[in-house]
Order: sequence, then C-alpha cells, then structure tokens
Amino acid sequence: MKNVIITGASRGIGFELIQLFAKNNCNVLAISRNIEPISNLKSKNITALSIDLSIESDFQKVVDFVKINWKKVDILINNAGKLENKPFSKTCLKDFTEVYKVNVFAVAELTRLLLPFFKKGSHVVTISSMGGIQGSVKFPGLSAYSSSKGAVITLSELLAEEYKEEGISFNVLALGAVQTEMLKEAFPDYDAPTSALEMAEYIYDFGLNGDKYFNGKVIQVSSSTP
Repeated sequence: MKNVIITGASRGIGFELIQLFAKNNCNVLAISRNIEPISNLKSKNITALSIDLSIESDFQKVVDFVKINWKKVDILINNAGKLENKPFSKTCLKDFTEVYKVNVFAVAELTRLLLPFFKKGSHVVTISSMGGIQGSVKFPGLSAYSSSKGAVITLSELLAEEYKEEGISFNVLALGAVQTEMLKEAFPDYDAPTSALEMAEYIYDFGLNGDKYFNGKVIQVSSSTP
C-alpha cells in the first residue's frame, strides 16, 4: 500500500482525490482545517488531520503522524490553495502574505519537513495554475494568487534538480479552470469546463505514474488558456 499525503482535502479536487486513493488500496493522510467532511467518509484507509497551513507549528502534527505510523511517504500532493480576487490597487501586503503562506510557504515547509521520509521513487506533485504560467492569458484580480502559483513552479524545478540523485521526483500540474467551491467563491458567474472529479482522476493517475516519465516538469492541464 502506498502512503499518500494530500493537502486541501475537505472539498473540491482534494476531496475527490482522497477517495480515489483510498478506494485503490492506498493509505491516505488527508490534511485540511475542516476535517468534518473527511471524517464523514468513514474510510478505513483515510486519516484526517486538522491542520492550518498558515500556522507554522501545525506542521509538526504531520511529521509526528508519519514518524509514528508510516515511516515513509510515497506521494505528496500539495493541493491546498488560497485565492484572493481583487484589483491590484486594492490589495495590501497582508493579502499577499496570506495567499503566499498557503500557496508557497506551506508547500516549501511541508516538503522540507517530509524530506527524511521520502525514499527513492517518492513523488511530490504540486498543484499550480495556468495563471502561474509565463505567457498565459491572466485573470485580472488574481495578482497574489497567480504570482504565488508561478513561485511554486520555480521551487519545484529547483527541488527536482537538488534531489534527483536521491530518486525523489518533483513535478507541477498547472491546472486550467476547474468547477470547485473555491472558483465559485471567486467567480460566481463562471462555469468551468472541467469538474473536480474529472481533474482528480487525472491527478490521481499522474501521482502514481507521472514520475516514471517526468521530473522537474510543469504539465499544463487545461482544455483552454486560461
């Protein structure tokens, strides 16, 4: 059984992902601030941990769980995201800080803390956005979000190079618009062409098999741009 950690697991793509991995005989550590939807699944293969990714001390809960129960992590999917939609002129330092805490700093810190548990063949998949791809069409109002998604692309490319001798793979999936609660909150009138389950099925397969073909790569997963 593979040991899989997924952040942002209580809704949207993350919620579908934890169910896909659990149904296919994987041990899943599901991380979210709100764990009630996860607990309600009553899956023997899923452990829910209430973690606030903007609070540094919370990360130790993940380390302690892995150290006691698993000893190794096969797949980490950095799926959690925070989106702020407002004109750049109305943003402040706090807006950028809060978005970067979840979208960038948490990705870096969780990955760093789990390094001792990654073995040869482990795969770290970070969920980015087409908005973070240089040259792509951008949504106005997403200055903090899109720039943060560009930052994790560069981070993952660097980590792939730094840990290639250890056999740990780091890849990024830059997603187009997906019909999730987060998208609906930011853009109430926008209907995305892809459902959360459809995207989760792609990410599930990539998490299991993508490292056989890719390392340090950014895969654009979108039927349109953005």
